[in-house]
Amino acid sequence: MPPAVRARSIRARTRVEALKRQALLVQRRMSRLDPTVRGLLWSMSAGFTFVVLNTIMRELSLQLDPFETQFLRYAFGLVVMLPLIVRYGAAAYRPRNVTGQFVRGGVHTAGLCLWFTAIPHITLADTTAIRFTGPIFIMLGAAWFFGERMRWERWVAALIGLAGVLIVVAPKLTGGGGVYTLLMLASSPVFAASFLITKGLARYERPAVIVVWQSISVALLSLPLALISWKTPGAAHWFSFLVCGLLGSLGHYFLARSYTVADISATQSVKFLELVWASLLGWLVFSDQPSRSTIIGGVVISASTIWIARREARSIGRA
Repeated sequence: MPPAVRARSIRARTRVEALKRQALLVQRRMSRLDPTVRGLLWSMSAGFTFVVLNTIMRELSLQLDPFETQFLRYAFGLVVMLPLIVRYGAAAYRPRNVTGQFVRGGVHTAGLCLWFTAIPHITLADTTAIRFTGPIFIMLGAAWFFGERMRWERWVAALIGLAGVLIVVAPKLTGGGGVYTLLMLASSPVFAASFLITKGLARYERPAVIVVWQSISVALLSLPLALISWKTPGAAHWFSFLVCGLLGSLGHYFLARSYTVADISATQSVKFLELVWASLLGWLVFSDQPSRSTIIGGVVISASTIWIARREARSIGRA
């Protein structure tokens, strides 16, 4: 091997080892945090990852059929997981409850059909704001099905956040985009049901198993719809779907991790921060100008997020 090539190889291995050490250091620091705090951090990471993913998916859905985009996004989610499956063996990703995985996949696919139909016609900030109705359904479902204790602070934070969402959404219910706004709203309780099923599965399935089988089930269930108006993607599209597969798998992994360490209701408040990120990315990528209602609603939502985070921190300190 030439000396220059050998030197580059050594530098590359050194960088990889440095990244591994940093990852282990972060993991050790995370393990020392309170479970609720860790759950909030995992949920926050998932939210940011999904906003970046949604930005790319909106651009793709403007160029390709929405259902084809939906199928390829989850097909590539499985592709990026294949190296791990090969390394650890298929047996490591065999679920304990295959039926539960496909039920979750079916519910999630239904929500995606509504979401992908609406997203080409709605700004990224408004799309994100509408999704914030989901925590209300999730909190109610968690209290009803899992018996999670709903402290009054969580209810207040959720209701304030919902008020902020209504400020953002209400002006959009009139005009040509009203139908698509309603479709996006309709997807929220469906996604909430999917996330509640995920919480149930996380009690006995590893997060990686849940992520892999979500990609498998959603891709299989979305394929018939994708074939109806199939258009061969270009090279840039294929690369974008590969990035989407990576981001989607990471986002759902972060989400599943948050459900394993904390109450699902405790992790919902930080989701409201996604509106800030979505507004910024929508402006940078699509030149979407946030409306006055979006800005006012975002301030209300951010206030509820900061307040509940402080309350959760105080309750941890008293425990």
